[in-house]
Amino acid sequence: MTTRIVLADDSLLARRLLKDMLHGVDGIEVVAEAADGVQAVEATQSLAPDLVVMDLLMPVLDGLDAIEEIMSQAPTPVLVLSGNVEANEVDRAFAAIKRGALDVMEKPLLEDEASLALFAKTLREKILFLSRIRVIRHPRRRMRLPEAIPPPHGGAGHTILAIGASTGGPKAVMRLLKSLPANFPGTVFVVQHIAPGFARGYAKWLDRECALPVTTARDGATCNSGEVLVAPDGSHLTLDNGTIRLVDTPPVNCCRPSIDVFFSSLARQRCDQVVAVLLTGMGRDGAQGMLRIREAGGTTIVQDEPSCAVFGMPKAAITLDAVDRVVPLDLIPAVLERLFGDVRPAPSPGAAAPVT
Repeated sequence: MTTRIVLADDSLLARRLLKDMLHGVDGIEVVAEAADGVQAVEATQSLAPDLVVMDLLMPVLDGLDAIEEIMSQAPTPVLVLSGNVEANEVDRAFAAIKRGALDVMEKPLLEDEASLALFAKTLREKILFLSRIRVIRHPRRRMRLPEAIPPPHGGAGHTILAIGASTGGPKAVMRLLKSLPANFPGTVFVVQHIAPGFARGYAKWLDRECALPVTTARDGATCNSGEVLVAPDGSHLTLDNGTIRLVDTPPVNCCRPSIDVFFSSLARQRCDQVVAVLLTGMGRDGAQGMLRIREAGGTTIVQDEPSCAVFGMPKAAITLDAVDRVVPLDLIPAVLERLFGDVRPAPSPGAAAPVT
């Protein structure tokens, strides 16, 4: 079956380069080119492609608005190509994900043949994979926490929230973190599979979106309640008796950082205070580590299939019998509130103290 794609970029050179990379690849056909956002929207509506490869800085209608229009009129998987990993470009890339894009890649350096070859290989793989993801607009509904999810035995007392995610994860992680209050009584760790060079910008984007402070994890640092630490590029994140360690051992499940590596480091210590959450993503990363956490006494939660962009990682964990709860994304915050205690917003400065 042929994957039909639309290339949207105002640069004729960039479109020619992308077409050359995809020329002759079995299973991929470029059905249209767009030089601005309006053309991209029109091509998507008229041709119903399997995927749109989208630049963000375009005339008439920029990529962000084009993505929003596509998602409202003809929901289609979108892969964003970012000019570089500088702050402004990264901001736009994650704004695109917030509006519905599935993934982001940095454009290669034209003078670097090795970079071009690696980019072409990764581009083909992403096109073939992302084009199979069903993108649907879900109307928002009021949802109630199922009665089948009980409060934790012995009351709250968890201190570590460990989140793993891959494809579709940036937006899911953002929605989950935005639900946590500024006085959240635990440390939150995030291991997100993301294109090289984007982890630091991802952390800064989350920091602006969330009440909790978000930074990238640093080797040798200690973890504190009420903060979010994101695994940096190129190293595995581990936790050793409360101290963060970044290690450069080989990739696991083709990933570095690997969710399995981080989850397994938690399982080597006391786990009755650990809650592990595995969100949307392809492959199996995180499933084995989640099993170890559960066997060591931790609590394990995965996102359910209907709310996942890709159900691969949660499904792998379920298959291993590593999961305590399978929960829709919108209900996970309510489960965390029970596990970490009845967390309420901190009083505003100058508010009167309660009468005792």
